[in-house]
Amino acid sequence: MDRVVGIDYGRKRIGVAASDPLRIFASALDTVPSAKIIEYLKQYSTTERIERFVVGYPMNMDNRPSEAAKDVDAFLNLLRKHFPDIPVTLEDERFTSVLAHRAMIDGGMKKSDRRDKMSVDKISAALILQTWLDRTK
Repeated sequence: MDRVVGIDYGRKRIGVAASDPLRIFASALDTVPSAKIIEYLKQYSTTERIERFVVGYPMNMDNRPSEAAKDVDAFLNLLRKHFPDIPVTLEDERFTSVLAHRAMIDGGMKKSDRRDKMSVDKISAALILQTWLDRTK
């Protein structure tokens, strides 16, 4: 069955998450260097069919795109170029890093492990995707 892939874009690292085949749960997959994300997604798509990408989009509190949105827009163009048949949906990513830290604390992760930004990125991707999954049920 097809999966939905969640992406938390960053200039250095990109968090990646995927849905289960029934599109109920989002699971954190990996944190990938930004320069290698297309290669990673192409490799992932050889073993799993991707139905859609859900990409976190940075917004300000006034509901306007933040300064970082320009970087995400460039990434979106690249993603659409390499995966033209897979739709892309944007999901507001406000507060996902805060929620990711909260999830790590609630999950009992040690403080030293919570400092690992790679963990935050992939958990943020899962939160972005889970928000979209919950809303589209």
